[in-house]
Amino acid sequence: MSAKKPLNIGLIGCGFMGRAHSNAHAKVSHFFHNLAYKPVLKAICDVDETKAKAFADAWGYESVETDWRQLIARTDIDAIDICAPNNAHHDIAIEAANAGKIILCEKPLAMNVSEGKEMVQAVEQTGVANMVWYNYRRVPAVTLAKNIINEGKLGRIFHYRTMFLQDFTIAEDLPQGGPGLWRLDASVAGSGVTGDLLAHNIDTAMWLNGPITEVSAMTETFVKERKHVETGKKQPVGIDDASLFLARFANGSLATFEATRYARGHKALYTLEINGEHASIFWDLHDLHRLGYFDHRDESVVRGWRSIHVTDHDQPYMDKWWVPGLQIGYEHSFVHQMADFLRGLETGKPASPTFADALETQRVCEAVLESAKTRQWTPTGL
Repeated sequence: MSAKKPLNIGLIGCGFMGRAHSNAHAKVSHFFHNLAYKPVLKAICDVDETKAKAFADAWGYESVETDWRQLIARTDIDAIDICAPNNAHHDIAIEAANAGKIILCEKPLAMNVSEGKEMVQAVEQTGVANMVWYNYRRVPAVTLAKNIINEGKLGRIFHYRTMFLQDFTIAEDLPQGGPGLWRLDASVAGSGVTGDLLAHNIDTAMWLNGPITEVSAMTETFVKERKHVETGKKQPVGIDDASLFLARFANGSLATFEATRYARGHKALYTLEINGEHASIFWDLHDLHRLGYFDHRDESVVRGWRSIHVTDHDQPYMDKWWVPGLQIGYEHSFVHQMADFLRGLETGKPASPTFADALETQRVCEAVLESAKTRQWTPTGL
């Protein structure tokens, strides 16, 4: 058996996504045995050295850096994995591309379309492999939905509806900014739930159903001022707390999208439903290993919604895990994405979404925010 080629990972950021990505890097070779590359946890980078050292100890990183530029300059680093806040993605990716590094970037791609274009241009000019971590594509039930759609089982698609609901920012005394709450600071996050939550819904929707051509949106910021962690003073809140929009797809289907952090009782309710000429599909993150499926062509006496338990070895990714009937979870979607990325390095066929793919999602997010300002239908340019 030939030895696997090491892929030395330099990961930037010790937060929630840093853990999710590190877990994927550490586990992928244990379950996807036939990959030519094996990730090596070579270096973790964070401005907080104490935090970085603790993270390195917990996950087994070989070294610690506190300056991402020093990390990129290292000759023993093959791939840069960006888990830093959104406002850092652009500069890190540009410098990593110019250094010839493979780049993995947490979503959304950038703060805006302008930054995203520059990032795409950089990776295309340098030819470095790249990917953005829209992990929900790799939930086996969602991948199965993609396969069902591609096989034409739904027929012509009429409707797509999706939502992502949370409730963690309702308290008016919750501050904005800092390491824990940077997503509430527009200068760091770029936008609120549009870029943080709906970006997932948009990416999945276009992967399943094709380009979104125009949107009509409304957004709301329910708490207008919050104390900033860094200044201790109240400042205007620039992010959107809720974002809802109507959309048209290029295939003629209609859609509704909704995201909020003000839905009391919901921590991460992500659902999608697709209605077609012959059949419909439903998926819920809270029951992520099941796919709802209705086929009108079934015999009428047994026609109805079925619940497909996605654990059999002939279903996407499941042959790599346990015996049929034993389910997997959220973290496995990142393992699957890393496996697909490593396979793409081997075959020369890039795993999606690439930076260019993620730029399309960025265009829709920007159109949503623009439509909310103008209160008019806005084209996405796709």
